[in-house]
Amino acid sequence: MDRAAAEKRHEELVRQIERSNHLYYDLDAPELSDYEYDALTREARALEAQYPELATAASPTQRVGGTASGKFEKVQHAVRMESLQDVFGIDEVREFDRRVRAAGFAPQYVVEEKIDGLSVSLEYRGGRFVRGSTRGDGDVGEDVTENLATISDIPKTLVGAPEFLEVRGEVYMPHDAFYRLAARQEAEGKAPFKNPRNAAAGSLRQKDAAVTAQRQLSIFVFNVQQVEGRALTSHKESLDWLASLGFPVSPRRALYGDIEEAIEEIGRIGRLRGTLAYDIDGAVVKVDDLGMRRALGSTAKFPRWAVAFKYPPEEKDTVLRDIEVSVGRTGVLTPTAVFEPILLAGTTVSRAILHNEAFIRQMDVRIGDTIRVRKAGDIIPEVVCVAQHAEGAPPFAMPAHCPSCGAPVVHLEDEAALRCTNPECPAQVLRNIIHFASRGAMDIDGLGEAVAAQLVEKGFVHSAADLYALTREEVLTLDKFKEKAADNLLRAIEASKSNNLDRLLFALGIRNIGAKAAALLAQTFGSMEAVRNADEQALNAIDGFGGVMTQSVLDFFAKDGTRDLLERLAAAGVNMTYTGEQTSDRLAGMTIVVTGTLPTLSRSEAEALIAKNGGKAASSVSKKTSYVLAGEAAGSKLTKAQGLGVPVIDEAQFLAMLE
Repeated sequence: MDRAAAEKRHEELVRQIERSNHLYYDLDAPELSDYEYDALTREARALEAQYPELATAASPTQRVGGTASGKFEKVQHAVRMESLQDVFGIDEVREFDRRVRAAGFAPQYVVEEKIDGLSVSLEYRGGRFVRGSTRGDGDVGEDVTENLATISDIPKTLVGAPEFLEVRGEVYMPHDAFYRLAARQEAEGKAPFKNPRNAAAGSLRQKDAAVTAQRQLSIFVFNVQQVEGRALTSHKESLDWLASLGFPVSPRRALYGDIEEAIEEIGRIGRLRGTLAYDIDGAVVKVDDLGMRRALGSTAKFPRWAVAFKYPPEEKDTVLRDIEVSVGRTGVLTPTAVFEPILLAGTTVSRAILHNEAFIRQMDVRIGDTIRVRKAGDIIPEVVCVAQHAEGAPPFAMPAHCPSCGAPVVHLEDEAALRCTNPECPAQVLRNIIHFASRGAMDIDGLGEAVAAQLVEKGFVHSAADLYALTREEVLTLDKFKEKAADNLLRAIEASKSNNLDRLLFALGIRNIGAKAAALLAQTFGSMEAVRNADEQALNAIDGFGGVMTQSVLDFFAKDGTRDLLERLAAAGVNMTYTGEQTSDRLAGMTIVVTGTLPTLSRSEAEALIAKNGGKAASSVSKKTSYVLAGEAAGSKLTKAQGLGVPVIDEAQFLAMLE
């Protein structure tokens, strides 16, 4: 690969790795599996080895992935909290041993379970717990002392402790606590955490320590970071000493003089993985002698004296009982595998998306087959392959007609998906109503999926306009609806009429038009009539609009049913104009990028305030950016702003600019 192609590919890899780091470390919402993430980082490192100038300090291969959020006070770590180098094959473990021995050492190794949680530091003075912090980016973390103090496993006082002690541990949520929390969240109508690791991280980052206390978190301590008044020579010795002080330490910490013995322990831990009361995602092999560790040192990102062997995603075989085909808001037909329930990565699963017809054909998935299933990133169930075909099972064919309305289905140009051709399809109507009433759109409180389904099933609602013609008598026929609930729903529907034009445009569900694009349309044209009459040239002239978005708008307003829908909405009194006109020029001439989660404002609210005060809300950072308004988990945009020297402000500073 030549220099230009390598640089372009490296930039693409950096973007993907940064996004994955942000999702994993900052939002506790990973999308990639460890194997997929490792493939990206290995490719990036290979390009950096070929072209060393690509291996800058800004490269994610040179840094720990997380950041310290703005929600808590920042803590500068006196001893860097490094991440470990992941390896995925036994030969890589042997190669690690060869590197250690090539440096002139005859090591002994400690092998520990790699707990899947959130890494923290605990500091003690005079035997008293005084501060706890998250890892953050390794150098700067978050002060979460009050929250950590609610974890019963963490000793608050130590008997016989040195004057100062800092230890490192992994906060996790046991399986039973996770199941109880998920059940409670579902009962309260909230989206449950996807897995125990996300639950632990989200619970520890609560602003209200009382919430953290309810989550029943635990911890294993696995390292001494600093100590005054005690000389330690080996890692095993330090763990035994910490246990004597009352810390819950790594549950498996046997010592091995030979790498092959350590590899056997990796295998034993792997076989126990499904029986543990907590999640692990690997085993850590560490040099035991602390003097050897100091001599081996660290790279910019990893210590040279340890590696983390990552187990492959857990896979299990099960029998495919059915393939259900559902219809989405835009008419796309989505097949879903329904199989005998299995326990994977700590949760019971019985369904997995099969994506589209091409995916089913490629795998030759047939009802009755024995299929192999795993969780991508230990989160999302996916079908890996067909382990065994059922005898006599015919190939599965996607329906030629919509399973909801019976209309023909078609492949649109350049799309793998099948779509229903009937715009009045009940399944599409239901998804459209759910989207129309959602919080980011018309925000009709009380009109969730279950209520929307009843309205459509009873024939009360065929389009969004029908919501504004609902009667009290009709609403009272809905399941579990009495007078007060009915009145509340009707009031919420009435209140939605005054929403701004950008919300209505987003609520209409125009393909490829999200909330920000809807706001651009509203700000540019000012009225629904003007948006409807806009031609291709006018749409393409909008800063931030592309050809696909322009065509989607043109196609939507060219539909026969769109004019009737808009006329009915207008006749019902739904606002058709943009009322967010500029109210001051305090931000005139300024371009501001909003990133991360702000304490009180949503991103759309902050961008609306920027526009109202004469500024421009941009989506990307450049040298021309006036300010970056950064909240919690700001990620790569904040990093780029700092690299370009763009001023960074928080919400309080932003609001002060508007006063």
